Parts: sequence; C-alpha cells; structure tokens
Amino acid sequence: RMGNDTMIYKRPPTTSQKHQGFVTDPIGNRSVRDVPGIGPAHGRTLEERGMPRADQLSGDYLKRVWDHGQFQDNLKNTTGANAKQQRDVYNGMREWTDNNM
Repeated sequence: RMGNDTMIYKRPPTTSQKHQGFVTDPIGNRSVRDVPGIGPAHGRTLEERGMPRADQLSGDYLKRVWDHGQFQDNLKNTTGANAKQQRDVYNGMREWTDNNM
C-alpha cells in the first residue's frame, strides 16, 4: 500500500517471466502451476489427476521427448490447453531439460 489511497497490486508474471524463472531454477518440489503455459485452471486439473508437481510433468515430457506432438496432444486431452499453452509448456520443459540435464 502506498500513501493513503493507493493500492499496489502484484500482477501475475507474464509468460516470458514465468518461463525465465522456471528454466533457470532447479525443479525440486515445485508446483505444476510454476510451469510456463500452466495457469490456475490447468494446474488444478493436473493436480486432480495426480500430477501436482512440475517434476512429474517433466517425467511425462521425457517419456515423449522425441514426439513433441504426442506430449502436446496429451496435455490438450488432459487439461484442455490450447495450442499456445501447449507450446509454452513444451518449450519450458525443453529448455529446462537442456539447462539442467
């Protein structure tokens, strides 16, 4: 809060900020909601389907690494993610893997 009348609202990170933060940090026990392209609704869906952590989604990515279409189709079928969200998730996983494995 600034002054008497001014409120400062923290904006959610942009996709590029979220991507940058995700690919440069260890995955650890991070929430699946920390993955670029996964917002609150898709994160909730993944959590309800037994995938609450980013490392679990990373495992799914690694199983399908040679067929990104299959990874993206699975994400679409599981969460309803649109094409941009699918690409954001795939690119985040790919870059995280390139940086950390």
